[in-house]
Amino acid sequence: MGEFSEKATCGTVCLKYLLFTFNCCFWLAGLAVMAVGIWTLALKSDYISLLASGTYLATAYILVVAGVVVMVTGVLGCCATFKERRNLLRLYFILLLIIFLLEIIAGVLAYIYYQQLNTELKENLKDTMTKQYRQPGHEGVTSAVDRLQQEFHCCGSNNSQDWRDSEWVRSGQAGGRVVPDSCCKTVVPGCGQRDHASNIYKVEGGCITQLETFIQEHLRVIGAVGVGIACVQVFGMAFTCCLYKSLKLEHY
Repeated sequence: MGEFSEKATCGTVCLKYLLFTFNCCFWLAGLAVMAVGIWTLALKSDYISLLASGTYLATAYILVVAGVVVMVTGVLGCCATFKERRNLLRLYFILLLIIFLLEIIAGVLAYIYYQQLNTELKENLKDTMTKQYRQPGHEGVTSAVDRLQQEFHCCGSNNSQDWRDSEWVRSGQAGGRVVPDSCCKTVVPGCGQRDHASNIYKVEGGCITQLETFIQEHLRVIGAVGVGIACVQVFGMAFTCCLYKSLKLEHY
């Protein structure tokens, strides 16, 4: 009986240190998950206004929430491990499961949206650019379009001819411009009055191809981070179950 108790205690100590090591790594992983979500929202938010669906935004918010919960859960995990409180271990396991589901959802949403992105952009991007650019109440779209065209050296959704359908150009508010000044290789006021290839960007596929590639790259990062961290959590849940069982054996 004494030998059994000694082995159980030794096993418990090993599990405690394994779970503590996991919690340290888990806390850092939570920081990384939150950073990816904040990076998407803060640095890439301009382009979100050009998307018809809110899925891209939703995946970023899920990662931020999951990251915060992961960091809090990591602290709780350390307390539960060293205090050997079975009720805290139960709560820790439940939180791990919730985070696991959140990150799996973020990964699945990123994958689904990745598949649908091309269709969405083809159906909506041109209308968004031509109907909302320089229109009252759509300053976010205007800023996003100007940044998009300058950053990716493109002009128009499919090509520069798209701007002929622009309400801004047709209304006469464009001041003789046939494309926005942000289409120009060298931006100066009024440079959009001339749409020759020597003056404006004429990229094959237009801005739609550039934006699709950009968002797909970020969706891959979001999906990989979400699913990758979720898989690591499986080990944490397994360690938690083992420690819980070990404490139960020692109790008896």
